[in-house]
Amino acid sequence: MKPHYDYGEKVRLIRNVRNDGTYPGLEVGEPLIKRGSCGHIQSTGTYLQEYIIYSVHFLEEDILVGCKEEELISEDAPWNPSQFEFREKVMAAKTLSIDGDVIVAENDIGEVTKVLMDLVDIQYHIRFPGRTLQVPESALKSVEK
Repeated sequence: MKPHYDYGEKVRLIRNVRNDGTYPGLEVGEPLIKRGSCGHIQSTGTYLQEYIIYSVHFLEEDILVGCKEEELISEDAPWNPSQFEFREKVMAAKTLSIDGDVIVAENDIGEVTKVLMDLVDIQYHIRFPGRTLQVPESALKSVEK
């Protein structure tokens, strides 16, 4: 197992990181760092001799967090930030249908259950009443608070 990133290298977080119980002073599940945040590799280690873990110092937040390799990309790699986050309420910007049958009406409210960043365009799994759909970002809008 050879680390992909070196000491001092600038990286960007591609997933939100929550406390898994190893960060002192916060409850398990509390958010630590939002995806898109950039930091520097401070050290590299392993977990269970199976996972490479990087200690990343996020300068803007002034926090040191352990991150898995799959959660990081180089800071200068292409990055397309998503508009919505996990568990956020969203609204259908248009009517959604399958084979002509309306599944979700315009302005129906759903909840983000997964953010799909690996596609050409950002898409989401949205839980609307009665079903979960994969929806492109362009078909969604924010719920006014």
